[in-house]
Amino acid sequence: MPTHDPKQPRGSDQLIAPDAHARQHERVRQAHQTELIEDYVELIADLIDTKGEARAVEIARRLGVRQGTVGKMVTRLREQGLIRSEPYRAIHLTDAGRRMAEASRERHAVVLRFLRAIGVSEDTAMMDAEGVEHHVSEETLRALRTVTRRLGPGADEDSG
Repeated sequence: MPTHDPKQPRGSDQLIAPDAHARQHERVRQAHQTELIEDYVELIADLIDTKGEARAVEIARRLGVRQGTVGKMVTRLREQGLIRSEPYRAIHLTDAGRRMAEASRERHAVVLRFLRAIGVSEDTAMMDAEGVEHHVSEETLRALRTVTRRLGPGADEDSG
């Protein structure tokens, strides 16, 4: 069976080499593992920045999950050193948690600006940016920034 040269366009009758295929899937699995964590940390940062505090009940309401689900994630985030919390108290980000939230916000903003710049509707751009932000590489982010700047005035404004 022929292997696919990554420098050549991929045809429907060609498969990529097994090791390259495995690397692609490993990257996706890693992104899925951090996706939920990033969503929680970003929401906690948003709540702190807009309301002055983040509480489990508000996180549950905004994510459409039960407080028990949030409680389990809070424990996980605390164990990973991303938050500080005590029962029945506000949740606070550590420096590492704040850095993660800011990086996630920046990736989201870049993807959102790009999608808007190429004419994707606002609702679709918002939904798609939410998923893509967790899977996009630094190389692709640089390319999206470059293309967005080239698309013209207003395309690279920080609107996300």
